[in-house]
Amino acid sequence: MNPYNRVVIKVGSSVLTEKGEIAKERMVNLVSFIVEVRKKYEVIFVSSGAAAAGYTALKLDKREHISKKVLAAIGQPILMSSYKRKFDIYDTDIAQILLTEDDFDSRKRTEIFRQIIQTSFKEDIIPIINENDISSTPDQIFGDNDQLAAKVTHYTNSDLLVVLTDRDGYYDSDPNENPNAQILKEVNSISEDELTAVYRPHHEFTSGGLYTKLVAADFLINKKREMFLCSGFDLSTAYEYLMDGKYTKGTLFRAKH
Repeated sequence: MNPYNRVVIKVGSSVLTEKGEIAKERMVNLVSFIVEVRKKYEVIFVSSGAAAAGYTALKLDKREHISKKVLAAIGQPILMSSYKRKFDIYDTDIAQILLTEDDFDSRKRTEIFRQIIQTSFKEDIIPIINENDISSTPDQIFGDNDQLAAKVTHYTNSDLLVVLTDRDGYYDSDPNENPNAQILKEVNSISEDELTAVYRPHHEFTSGGLYTKLVAADFLINKKREMFLCSGFDLSTAYEYLMDGKYTKGTLFRAKH
């Protein structure tokens, strides 16, 4: 079985939205999944989707910097209200935590963040974390929630980051170009060539794509922590790995033991 105690689950906008709307069925499945995983682990939830949720209410040009901030401002309450309604079904309380890069550059701020997480666990509350897109300046932002989730994993002393995305795992070549591409079951290091390659995100509201996931994985490998990359559309892969300790799809990033 997995030697984990505390896990971070991160979900991307490509999973949470579809055709300009919140993907309600996927969100219901996600909430149900998190509730189940909490029976075995301490869980921190990192959720993208604020700007995408805002776009469902107001169609601003998301390419403009200020427009994206406005969309995030509109979308945060929409997103959290959606989560609250669904977690209420399971009589589960949630708390929203908005962070910037600065929160990990200050010992005092980082310690406050840790204390909030500890209190959330003590009070049986699920912390839901997102980047503070609204008030952050360009030098304060992570730029994508993969980096945010990796930092949260490290600074909360979590054992594993589970990234739920629009991919089944990390392939040995581009599956869109090579029909024989195979998912790499385990990756112990990431080369400079892989890190510097340009990967384009598949979804209009994602800010990272595969590249930022590799950067997050590289960060965690160097910190002796683990990351599991798998589909957020079919949660059976993540469920089997976390609850049964087995997997047929998905990629585990970890340092060699």
